[in-house]
Amino acid sequence: MTGPRYTQLIDSLPASVPFVGPETQERARGHAFLARLGANENVFGPSPRAALAMTRASREVWMYGDPENHDLKSALGAHLGVSPENIVVGEGIDGLLGYLARLLVAPGDPVVTSDGAYPTVNYHVAGYGGVIHKVPYKDDREDPEALIAAAADTGAKFVYFANPDNPMGTWHDAGTVQRMIDSVAMGTVLILDEAYLEFAPADTAPKIDADDPRVIRMRTFSKGYGMAGARVGYAIGHRDLIRAFDKIRNHFGMCRISQAGALAALADQAYLAEVIEQVAHARRDIARIARTHGLSPLPSATNFVTVDCGQDGDFARRVLGELVARGIFIRMPFTAPQDRCIRISCGRAQDIARLAAALPDALAAARA
Repeated sequence: MTGPRYTQLIDSLPASVPFVGPETQERARGHAFLARLGANENVFGPSPRAALAMTRASREVWMYGDPENHDLKSALGAHLGVSPENIVVGEGIDGLLGYLARLLVAPGDPVVTSDGAYPTVNYHVAGYGGVIHKVPYKDDREDPEALIAAAADTGAKFVYFANPDNPMGTWHDAGTVQRMIDSVAMGTVLILDEAYLEFAPADTAPKIDADDPRVIRMRTFSKGYGMAGARVGYAIGHRDLIRAFDKIRNHFGMCRISQAGALAALADQAYLAEVIEQVAHARRDIARIARTHGLSPLPSATNFVTVDCGQDGDFARRVLGELVARGIFIRMPFTAPQDRCIRISCGRAQDIARLAAALPDALAAARA
């Protein structure tokens, strides 16, 4: 049989995606979930101004998006107090991670991350033949000292650090993060994933030094701005590194509709503040429901709450399965000992009410 001649690397990789989507599960179940609380989507949705901008832009969708993302980069630069030359826009943080892996990782190159951290990083590194070195979490948080030490020991091309963290929802303060940046060896890049930053306390992020060559910060319109389906992410970094993205990125990868929506969402900071308040309220409700049933919610600086089920990973997986069977879509950390937990995204009042109704029976079934 003749066909494509795949590379040896591609032949060695599994055909998989990091996440099983809720739509896949719904097709298998034969009906929709009652509450979608597993993908850390912002169920409160985008700013009405962003929705209107996207509707208007849909009439112009016959045109390609601006390959330079000029207007959005200019607006982001003004919002952040940095030059547009320090910003690259891409298809969500996932897309930007893929581009950065392509820029930095050759077969055999070392990369450092946490064991159980955001799996898309590993997916992209494996796709370019990199070697992944992992350090464990410490007290259910990323371990900055261990990450930096592992990067120094291995000569890592980059080290990945999410603050706040997914899947645990925990975080470090700005001083800790800055000390981590200051400790990065020259030639290593710290990827600082700040996808959930809008939900975090004010002292979570250090002041941006956009021209520090040791760090690239990644942010998104998927979480706080409620535009996960639009796929708009951006990175802030040294202008030489940002310019290198132009060598390999998909210059027409950004949809014109998404560009218009992100621009309008950024301009509506009042709506973002309302969403942050709604998310904080939902976090409190999820934590209260968990405690009512003998579970332990972890402190969260994100739009989800990670809940310790109090036993091992097998029990947590049973709890998850029983909730899914009752129409509640949630997820959980993949790696022990964090897999003793389940992860519940913030939802609307009706979503939280359905969770509260389903949880007692799910726990009883899991314990039985």
